[in-house]
Order: sequence, then C-alpha cells, then structure tokens
Amino acid sequence: MKSEIIERLGQAELLLPALIVEGLAANDRVKLRLSVLQSAASHAGEPTSTCFELARECHAAGIDPIALETLVDRATTSAGGEISAPGLGALCTAIWDDVAAMIRAVKAGDPTNGRKAEERLVAIRELAPVGSSDIVASRDVARLTAVSDAAGDSLHRLVMDLHKALNRLAAAHAEEQLSGARVSGLLPDDRPGVEAFMRGVHATEKLKFGHPGLATTATRSGERLTIQNDIGETDAHVVVITVERDLVTVTYTDVHLARAKFFIGLFRNFAMQWSGLERKSAAGLGEDGAFYLVTGRLSYDKAENRDAFLESVGASLVFLIDWNKARKVLRGWISKSDAIRVLCWAAHHRIGHRAFLELGGGDLVAAAVHHATPTRIGFGERLDNVLGRDAAVDFVKTVLRVSAEALAEGGSTRLARDRIEAALVAHLQRVDGALMAVMIRQAGLAREIAAATARFVAARQASEPFDVTALADRARRIEQKADRIAVDARSAVARFNANRGIEALVNQMEDAVDELEQAAFVASLIPDDIPAELLAPLAELCTTTVVGTEAAAAGVAAAADVPEGHRVDTEDALAAVGRLIDVEHQADAAERAVTARILTGEFPFKAALSVLEFARALERSTDRLAAFGHLLREHVLADLSA
Repeated sequence: MKSEIIERLGQAELLLPALIVEGLAANDRVKLRLSVLQSAASHAGEPTSTCFELARECHAAGIDPIALETLVDRATTSAGGEISAPGLGALCTAIWDDVAAMIRAVKAGDPTNGRKAEERLVAIRELAPVGSSDIVASRDVARLTAVSDAAGDSLHRLVMDLHKALNRLAAAHAEEQLSGARVSGLLPDDRPGVEAFMRGVHATEKLKFGHPGLATTATRSGERLTIQNDIGETDAHVVVITVERDLVTVTYTDVHLARAKFFIGLFRNFAMQWSGLERKSAAGLGEDGAFYLVTGRLSYDKAENRDAFLESVGASLVFLIDWNKARKVLRGWISKSDAIRVLCWAAHHRIGHRAFLELGGGDLVAAAVHHATPTRIGFGERLDNVLGRDAAVDFVKTVLRVSAEALAEGGSTRLARDRIEAALVAHLQRVDGALMAVMIRQAGLAREIAAATARFVAARQASEPFDVTALADRARRIEQKADRIAVDARSAVARFNANRGIEALVNQMEDAVDELEQAAFVASLIPDDIPAELLAPLAELCTTTVVGTEAAAAGVAAAADVPEGHRVDTEDALAAVGRLIDVEHQADAAERAVTARILTGEFPFKAALSVLEFARALERSTDRLAAFGHLLREHVLADLSA
C-alpha cells in the first residue's frame, strides 16, 4: 500500500486494515518490551533471583532475544534508585513507538477514541519522562509497567485499552477477498460496484505480462464506498474511486504530467467533469518531490451506468503501467505527438505496450531495421523520415499488436520478430510503390501528348482543320505538370531514402515527356500543306510513340506488384520492356523513312525542315522510353533477387 500518498489524498480509511494489523503487532511487541523492562528492574534489585525467560515470546514478536537477554542480565541499580542497562534507552524508545503505532491505527478507525488516547499518552509521558538514556529512574519504570498508578492511569492501562479498541476495529473491518480485491466493511449494495471494477481489471490485467501492480482494496467508510488501485510501483501513482449515492469520484495522482493527461483521455466516452491538473509537492514522491493530481466526477442515475464506468476504469489501468517508458522508446522512431497517439490507439484496442517492452522495445524495432532494410534506414534515423508519417505510425501499431499477440498466445518470439521485419519491408515497398505510381502518372501525361500529335497528323491526312496553337499550349502545360511531379518524386526519393533506381526511372520518363512536348511545339510550326507522301510515315511514327507510352505505363504497373511475389506481374513487366525495345526499333524505321523521303524528294524547305524535326523529336522520345524500359528491367530483376 502506498500509504503516504493515500493519506495525502484524505483516504486513510483504505489503510485501516493494514494499520489494524500493524497495531496488533505493535501490541504484542510493547507488552513484551514492558515485560523486559520489568525483568530488568527486578534483576537490578535482586541479581541472583531473576533470569531471562522471554526468548519464545521474543521470537513470536519478531524481536532479537539475545540483545534483550543481555539488557536484563546486565541491569544494575544505583544508590539513588536509578536503573542502568545497555540498550535500556533504545528499549524505552521502542515502547513509545509501539504505542504510537497502536494509537495511529485506532485513530484511523475511531478518530474520537484515537484523539483521547493521544491525550492520555501525552499525560503519561509527562509523569514518566523516559527518554533515550540507558539510565531510568525506578519510579518511572513502575509508572510504565504497573496496571495503574496513584493518578489512575499508566502506560500499561493505555496499552490494554488500545488493544480492546483494535480488536473491535478488527472485528468490524475483517478483510475478505471479493473478485480478487481485498475488501473490508462492505455493505451488500457495495459489492456489485467492486465486482464491476474488478471485471475491468481482470479483462486487461494479462496485458501487464508479469509486471507488478494492479492490487485493489475497497472499504466502506460512512456514506461512501472507496476503491483504490496501486497501478504500478511508483509511490505517487495511484487511483482512488469513491462511490456515493449518485456520484462517482475518481482521484488520480501521477509523477508524469503527460501520462495524467493520457489517463483523462481514456474516458472521453463518459460525461466526466475533470478538475485542472494540480502540481503537488511531497518529499520522496516523484522528481523533486512533485506529482500531479486530477479529480473527475461522474453523476449517475442507474446502478448499471455506475458499474459500466467502474468497469471501464478498472480495464484502463493496465495501460498506465510503464506508459512513460513506452512513450520515450516510441518517440525515438516517431514524433512525440504520434507516440502518444499510438499509445492511445493501443489502449483503445486493448493491445497495450507492455508486450512491446517485454520483447525489447526499441531494440526490437532496431533489429527489424538492421535485418530487413540496413541500407534504407540509417542508425538513429526516425521511421517517419523514411516511411512517411502515416506509414510509420501504422508500422509501430503493427509492432505493438504483433508483440501482444505473440506473448498473449504463447507464440514464438522469433516468429513475432519475423512478422515485424516483414511488416517493415512491406511498408518500405509501399513507399516504393507510391513512387512507382508517380511514374504511371508520368507515362499517362506522355501518352496525352503523343495521342494529341497523332490526332494532329490524322487531321492533316483527312484535310480537316486542327488548332495547332492549342496543341502546343496543352503540351506545354502537360510538360510543366510532369516536371512538378518529377521534382516531387526526386524529393520523396531523398526524403524516404528510397531505391535510387526509381529516381533514374523518373528522370528518364521526364526526358521522354520533354521530347514529346518539343514534338508538339514543332507540329505547331508545320505548314498546312504537308505532302501526303510524308504524312503516312509520320502517322506510323505517332502510333508507335503512343504504343510506347502505353507499354511504359503497363510495365510500371506490373513492376509495382513484383515485390508481392506475383509471378504473372513479373512476366508482364518484362514483356512490357520487350515492347518498349520493339517500339524504339519501329520508331527508328519510321523516322528514317521520313528522312529518306525528304532527302530524296523535292519539298519546300520550311515544310521539309519542320517535318524532319517533328519526326526526330518523336523518335528521341521512343529512345527515352526504351532507356526507361532497360532501367525498369534492372529494377524488376533487383526486386526478384531481394
């Protein structure tokens, strides 16, 4: 029992059963010590007629008999009537302490009689001012050991009266077990509330995984039922719940302000009225003798509402054990606010964090990083810098969940570590997958420009009007959009420490878009009267370019699923690479056909030059797409080998 903090909270009745036990033990000790004092006085007066016969009583009271036997055997008296013995002063001090312990217990259960006993003790000490000296007046020994003296009172009489009071209190507050709680003095109406609280405790206590704590006591005092739980080992970490006719009051103390706020947040589903968090001071409690206190009140009109709340409080307490330790470990991998958010999630889903700490905590995550992705995450680097905030939080949740499942089900910790490593790899692959999706967008933008140039050539073949200015403007806007996407992708590669091969793919696709935009620009300058014999190879070149952009998009989409182990996706990705190489060859042939006709024919200079530049720009875009295909093949093969 954390008696100091309980007394500071004004809940001394919770300590009564323990105080009664302590008081009765003090009664046994003080009676023995008074007998020893009396024996010492007798031996001092008649050394040859007195021997020490209290060894058995000493053992029963938990006192070393050798020291007391030495005290009695060496007791002497002076001509002035003073008794001297080694350890006599310590014996007398212990006698006063024992009586004080008895009074403390009586006062906790019967304040009126306790105060009267205190007054009697003060009067007795004035009549027999025995201190810590090893020399005591014979008359003072008599006043201490006699049943009564001339004044009508003595220490012996006070001890007897206190013993009777303690026996009455013990009978009225006999402890029993109720659903695992130590209870005393309960009324019949109190029992359902205590049982509800303990249902909550038992529902989640397995999640402490051997950590000490969660001992519960309950007692009835006057008009209220009081339930107390010691939570963990910290002296100032307790929760006290009082239940009255229509009100439940929760008093919570903690040395950690952040954990106190977390505790309050556990009861958002109840209409609680909370006081402000007060900073208190007490020597020996918390850092610099400081702790925080908060009080919450819940009014209720039905017993089932009361019991539902008490059960919720009981179930929440296990998530406070080692909470601050878990928070410190987690914030080495994610932000402070996200660490608290994860702990709130773990409590809400009844997963907790103790299993995570039991399996190694930060070392568990570090081992996963070392074994699964040593080149992606540097020493001391936070996960949210590599995975992104949401993915890092999701991974940490997975770590806590897998840890709890492993310990709760008695599974293999090696298997748990393997699952955590696999989860980390999967998250990293999702990062890469998001970057692969960027390339699909790039390929889509490339196709838009390629398809627009194909429509331009088709319109010329059909002698239909076509807005070439709009073509150039649209291509320019698409190219600018593609540039922004590429910049963001390169930034993400650097931020997430992603595969540098992905950055090369992004760059190559960006170059293809640039060449296509150049082709659209040149198209806007081609004269309207293009000779028909040039339009046929241009149409073939445009169609080939469109096919190339589609093959690039299909290849990236398939490659994104390769890490999942889908063989068909591997085959699709490599087939797309093959199509890109074929597209390059076809485009080369089409571009040469255009060049040959221009150089062997008689065409207007402006028309010939513009068509030639248009064809060369399209052909260069297919070169870039082919280079993209070669890089994609390397990427797929690297994933397969990994």
